[in-house]
Amino acid sequence: MNNNYIDYKKISFENIMMAYRNGVFPMAENVNSTDVFWVEPKKRGVIELKELKIGRKLKKLIRINKYEIRIDTDFIGIIEGCANIRAERKDTWINASIMDAYIDLHYKGFAHSIECYSNNILVGGLYGVSMGGVFFGESMFSIAQDASKIALIHLLERLKIGKYYILDTQFITDHLKFFGAKEISQKRFLEVLKKTLEIKADFFKLGPAGSLDQNSYPKIKNFI
Repeated sequence: MNNNYIDYKKISFENIMMAYRNGVFPMAENVNSTDVFWVEPKKRGVIELKELKIGRKLKKLIRINKYEIRIDTDFIGIIEGCANIRAERKDTWINASIMDAYIDLHYKGFAHSIECYSNNILVGGLYGVSMGGVFFGESMFSIAQDASKIALIHLLERLKIGKYYILDTQFITDHLKFFGAKEISQKRFLEVLKKTLEIKADFFKLGPAGSLDQNSYPKIKNFI
């Protein structure tokens, strides 16, 4: 018998989808936790796509074409990057149960990744879950300057082109405020969620999975 074996609790596809439909999401106490808990914040961080504004500093980032952007080519690499312990983050809420659950969601077509590469090396990005007209942002990471910001800019345009209504950021940070994130009550979020889950948004309307053609980006007028 392997003494290093840990019996992680499996999160079923049905349970996690039901949780999202009800405004709840899973987290773990730490990377070594064998269980997860379900979070329903009193306040919710959101970015409404119809109100999306990209500031001057952020506009400069996407003019430079600093990184190659790919969509859904290494979802596992992204979630592992988000879970990695680094000097600025001593622990993580992404344990084995959560990794397995989101990888399953990705293979079923619900979870997506935006990836930044430098010299063919993954240096940052983000992942989240798409349902109806809502994209539930889960986590992002960066080991190169501005990589997570650039990934988020690309995500926002993709969502706007795809006719999404809202990006759920779960919580709000100063980093997200640059992108127009605001707080609403969980009650208001559930009202919005009920309506937007009925929207038939298209994550791939901007383009398919694979490497993004930088020459065709961005498509939204006045985006830069």
